[in-house]
Amino acid sequence: MTAPSFSRFAHARRISSISSFLPLIAPTPTPWCQARSRTRLYLSQNKHTMSTSKTITLLKNSLTPFPSLTSLPPLLNTFSAKILLLGDASHGTSEFYAARAAITKHMIIHHGVNIVAWEADWPDADAVDRYVRHRGPPATPDVDPIDVPIDKSDGETGKAGREPSFSRFPTWMWRNTETRDFVEWLREYNRGKDKHEAVGVYGLDLYSLSGSMHAVIEYLDGQDPELAKMARERYGRLMVWAEDPEEYGFEVGRMRLKSFEREVVGMLKSMLERRLELERRGGDGVEYHSAEQNARLVVDAEKYYKTLYSSLFFGRDESWNLRDTHMFETLDRVLQHRGKKAKAVVWAHNSHIGDARATDMGWSRDELNIGQLCKEKYGDQALAIGCGTYTGSVAAAHGWGGDMHVISIRPGLRGSIEELMHSTGERRFVLDLRKGVCDEKVRQALMEHRLERFIGVIYSPETERQSHYSKVVLPEQFDGFIWFDETNPVSTSEVHQPKNRDAVDETWPFAL
Repeated sequence: MTAPSFSRFAHARRISSISSFLPLIAPTPTPWCQARSRTRLYLSQNKHTMSTSKTITLLKNSLTPFPSLTSLPPLLNTFSAKILLLGDASHGTSEFYAARAAITKHMIIHHGVNIVAWEADWPDADAVDRYVRHRGPPATPDVDPIDVPIDKSDGETGKAGREPSFSRFPTWMWRNTETRDFVEWLREYNRGKDKHEAVGVYGLDLYSLSGSMHAVIEYLDGQDPELAKMARERYGRLMVWAEDPEEYGFEVGRMRLKSFEREVVGMLKSMLERRLELERRGGDGVEYHSAEQNARLVVDAEKYYKTLYSSLFFGRDESWNLRDTHMFETLDRVLQHRGKKAKAVVWAHNSHIGDARATDMGWSRDELNIGQLCKEKYGDQALAIGCGTYTGSVAAAHGWGGDMHVISIRPGLRGSIEELMHSTGERRFVLDLRKGVCDEKVRQALMEHRLERFIGVIYSPETERQSHYSKVVLPEQFDGFIWFDETNPVSTSEVHQPKNRDAVDETWPFAL
């Protein structure tokens, strides 16, 4: 692959991403968006506008301050559910990570949670799962994957050149002290427990095309050499594009290259046809489940990169919906895998876990997310808690693939959720937004469309309104909200980013 062709695609993605973000500025929905009834749920603006001072007074009477993180989890006992989605307003804020860790520990100990699902790729999270559930190879069983240096191979398993977990941009999203401390705690909590009873860690995202293909082949090498040979043949031609999947989608879209959809779907079908035999050979089904999920990821990732081309040239970006649908379906399968009593906590960005129908995502861009899909299937057994901040500093990059920087967060904009919460004068608090629990006057006051800030792995203060704000209806977006008035960056040593890719993520410049 020549550099010029890739640069052309990357430049086009930037243009497309900016164009797809314009609906956040212009509130008029496109005609095809208006046709979908599911996204019109919260389109009608609440015409009753309460004075800001009265809203602040009502908020003060409804919020629950907490002096420290240790006092936070007990305040959320009533949020025990089949699925508890915990959001963050950035991918680089220490308080958000620490709060999610504290709440998750509490839900594990007191409410039977046995699944921790991350906005991370399956193979990366699987390495962590092996570590915390003491599952053994192919991960190094006694080394925390988050601590494995990026520039070293996995010598312990004899797989020289194996890509360490979380080694692609943005490394600080999971390679940070807050996550590492939770992983170490979970490993100790699981010690002595059967792996079927132990709490597992699972990845929901789909960016690991190469890693997932290799994981399928590695698994089949040990279980079914004939099927492993078939996997090498079916994945072989797609492997050539594994480090440059965006260009694969571009070439297929321009009809310069034959799609490999039939091959990857055929591989998944072959595994499903031999499922019982593979599970029997594996002994307990855990390894097969991981391999099957990797095969499913390959199918969805191949389709995903083709949708990027469609968004470039046909103006409808389905890549976000495909990605979040993959996240939801992965979570759903993990819940089924862990049994009828399974309960999950999900760690992902506010933009993924808050109901998209209550945001500009749904109103203007016809986008859904994992939060919406969980609500549609599980109803009140799926609860979402968002996090927010007014100011402070955040770990983020200035551009896609760039090194991590500590960047000052601008105070919340006038008329925003952030300004409103800051005006209460409380530094830390929890707000229960559920109907029947929250004071109805407070809910009505918050039903107005307000700006909310979303910082991903990129933060651009100079264009903050255009790059990081969207309108939302807070009580319909979240069931609860955790507020930190001033926040700090995550602690990490992974400042310089690997130069193995020059790709532009489909969420650029939002980077969620």
